[in-house]
Amino acid sequence: MNCKSLAFTAALLAALTAESFGADKLKIASPQRGSWEGAIPELGKQQGIFQKHGLDLDIVYTSGSGETVQVVISGATDVGLSAGTLGAFGAYAKGAPIRIIGASSTGSAELFWYVVAKSPLQSMRDATEGTTIAYSTTGASTHIGVLRFIREFGLKAKAVATGSPSATITQVMSGQVDVGWSVAPFQLDALEKGDVRLVGRASDVAAIRGQTIRVQITNLRTLTERKNVLDRYVKAYRETVDWMYSAPESVARYIGFSGFSEAAARRMMREFIPKDALQTEKIAGLNESMDDAIQFKFVTTPLTDQQLKELIQIPIVSQ
Repeated sequence: MNCKSLAFTAALLAALTAESFGADKLKIASPQRGSWEGAIPELGKQQGIFQKHGLDLDIVYTSGSGETVQVVISGATDVGLSAGTLGAFGAYAKGAPIRIIGASSTGSAELFWYVVAKSPLQSMRDATEGTTIAYSTTGASTHIGVLRFIREFGLKAKAVATGSPSATITQVMSGQVDVGWSVAPFQLDALEKGDVRLVGRASDVAAIRGQTIRVQITNLRTLTERKNVLDRYVKAYRETVDWMYSAPESVARYIGFSGFSEAAARRMMREFIPKDALQTEKIAGLNESMDDAIQFKFVTTPLTDQQLKELIQIPIVSQ
């Protein structure tokens, strides 16, 4: 029996075992269907990793971080992936019953901004007064990235919410917005073809490189009543990330799910999303993030150490 057959058999047995003993259902909200980060629950489910840990995932996709935070606050989903860190700070400061259970993305290398090929803009520094720069939703990591560009480079540009990567490129190509946003591998094929040009990456801002810009959140009630389930979820999530960066078949599985080209997927892993960007164990750059949260008015006063301890409750799971 070859390796692929063994992997399939293991996944099938895991799924059957989980079903036989009554797997715990967990509803996951993941923005940007098709993104590498957002695909972690889906690929782990396909591989049987979550089933092995007694979990049955119900994955729904949102329009962005703002919507993700709202569905977790309401209790409509148990876990929200890729919530903007500052948005989570702001929601908690206003009394929202959410808790952070892990990092989702650290370093921001995967976020980039682009223009149509004929645009006179060569970099973000060229954005003049009236230039419109896209972000997804208020409080998302893309929103903070644009605010950072405007502040760090002293731009007079206007930040504009444009929604998903697909909705954004439509607005860029039709001239409704000057600078579009994306997250690898979205628009990498367009870059390769020369339809659009890259003018900036979030990691161009030095302070962002060491920050956890997106986090995983849960509802306080879920954490209180289903802590053991969340602990198993975090363990399975980490195991899935390990598999995605080590198993030869993971890229093919991702391409089948996302519809992206192999070239775009491999460029994404090589240039935009190294494995350590998806670490879950630490919320990096807390001081810088808190400064941003105050500067950009997500909170009025810094969260205290006690508040941060209450907000950030990352499970300690054995390997």
